[in-house]
This record gives sequence, structure tokens and C-alpha cells, in this order.
Amino acid sequence: MVTKRTAALRRWFASFCAAIVVVSAATLAFGQQINLDAAKKEGKVVIYGTVVPKVMALIEKGFEAKYGIKTEYWRADATKVIDRVLTEWRAGKPGFDLVIGARGPLALAKQENVYAKFTPASAANFLAKFKDKDGQLTAWRTTPVGILYNTELVKSADIPKSLDDLLDSKWQGKISMPDPSRHASTAQYLWNLEQIKGEKWVDFVKGLAKQKPLLLESYSTVPNIIVRGESPLGITYVQYAGQTKGPIAFASIGQYFADPSDVALSAKAANPNAAKIFIDYLCSAEGQKKVAETGEFVMAPGVYPAIKDADKIMASLLLMNEASAEQLAKLQAEFRQWFVVK
Repeated sequence: MVTKRTAALRRWFASFCAAIVVVSAATLAFGQQINLDAAKKEGKVVIYGTVVPKVMALIEKGFEAKYGIKTEYWRADATKVIDRVLTEWRAGKPGFDLVIGARGPLALAKQENVYAKFTPASAANFLAKFKDKDGQLTAWRTTPVGILYNTELVKSADIPKSLDDLLDSKWQGKISMPDPSRHASTAQYLWNLEQIKGEKWVDFVKGLAKQKPLLLESYSTVPNIIVRGESPLGITYVQYAGQTKGPIAFASIGQYFADPSDVALSAKAANPNAAKIFIDYLCSAEGQKKVAETGEFVMAPGVYPAIKDADKIMASLLLMNEASAEQLAKLQAEFRQWFVVK
């Protein structure tokens, strides 16, 4: 015979077990176990990424000092990184343990199951809107795209106050930007202008093309062009204003589009434990502080770079939608006709 006391105990035990299952599931989904001893035996982690050497060197130095694990880093622009990742993957010879880059380009490899699911415990308090629903990409910083200018060549009265100011005839031939027909991140940025301009985004982009901008390889090449005076204005990442020596600043345009900069673990990593340790370090309080000190916008709440109004920029960010591989190919073909073909 089951007494009331026995029934109550059974209900309590059932609830307790259910709670354990929920907690265990959350632990597995967010912050999987990492094995430091195994990582040290592997001894290194191979990284393909887009982070500029100045920033990456500080991250690598801190990581190696903390764990005694070496890093091998190959850098290129977002398009070249994802091209190499996919080429090696399709050939069955992936040489990378993890990939770092803007979410748009990195997301293209999801369709081919390039990444393993891994979310470090150190990223638990990052804003939900930056998190990848599939658990394959971990945002560790974000890269607002804006307008930078040469402070010696652009008068204060002429500093753009909006993107539309770039279409003023006085800036024809005086704007630098990555070539959207070749640079995936720029193509995605221009396409996302539909969020604020609606159908008129096409008119804006065509108008920008008519300004005959100086087309470059990547966002990272724009700041030096501005400093050297080869173009007084440029479309690139806001943080470069604080990371580039010379007469350069960013224009406050009110709204900034941004892609999270993600790190992803290879599903066939030769050094998976070392890669997991690196991802966890990148998202840790120590790692995030080091990254912010280089002028980057990071995911850790309340941690900002030493850039004017950095907190306001973060608060006003508009996240970019991700273009599929087919959409991106179509966009780049159109942009080639608008920007390149004369």
C-alpha cells in the first residue's frame, strides 16, 4: 500500500531527477568539458583567421603564457580564409583546428558540416542576440562597420553625418572600400542596408558605385589608404580608427551594422582539446580584456575599447542577416556589374 508520505517522496524524487537532467543538458549544451592535460599533450593549435597581427599577437602571447600551448596562425581576408577552409575540407585534408572570422563568411561552411558543436563556459554571459542557434559559432567580438576619414583632409563641417552623405558629388573618386564583388563581408554589408533603407538600398549602392570608389582587397587595407591621403574617406571597421597611427578618426553616423566575429572548432581538428582551450581563453574575462585593450569591441558585458562613445556604438548596433552561398554569389555578380564593369 502506498502511503501519502511515500507518494510525496516519490514525487519529490521524480522532480529532483528531472532537475538533474535539465542541469546536465544545459551543461552539455553550454560549456562542454575541456581537457587541459590532453590539450598540453597536443601542444599546439592551428588557426586560420582574419584578426590583424597586432591584435592576434597579444592574444597568442597571453594564451601561450597561461597554458604553454603553441599557436600556429595563418591570416587573410574573410573571403580567402573561407575559401581555403572549404578547399581543404572538400579535399579531405583540413589543416586547421579552428577558424576565426566574420559570421557571414564563416556561416557558408556550416552547410558542409565543417564545424563541431562547442560553446565555452566562459561565453555564458554574452548577449543572447549574438549567439549562434546551432552552437557551432561562438561570438567573441563584434566589428561595427562605419566611415573613417583623414582628419587633416576633411574639414569638420564636411564630416559625413550619415551614409547618404557619401553620395555627395564632392566625394567622387575620394572614397575607399573593399571590392564588394570579391570581398564577401562588404557584399553582405551593402545587402543588409535594406534593413534601414528598404527597397531604396539598391539605389544607394548604385549611387555609391557611381562615386567611383577606390576598390581594395579588404577592410584592413582601407585605414592606411586614408592615412596616406590616397582617399580622404573610407568604409571599414570603426575600431581601425583607434588602431591606426596617423590622422584618422571615425564619423558618428548614428547606426552601425555589425557582424559578430566568431570562432569555430573544426569537426576534424587534429588538436581538438587545444582548440577548445583557445576558444575558452578567447571568451574568458582575461582574454576579453586583452582584446578590448587593443581597441576591439568585445562580447563581455561592460568591457569597452578606449574609443569615444564605444558604449553607445554597442547599444545601437544592427546585426547583419546572413546571406546564403547562392545569395552571396548573386549579389557579388551584380556588384561586379555596378562597381567594376565599365
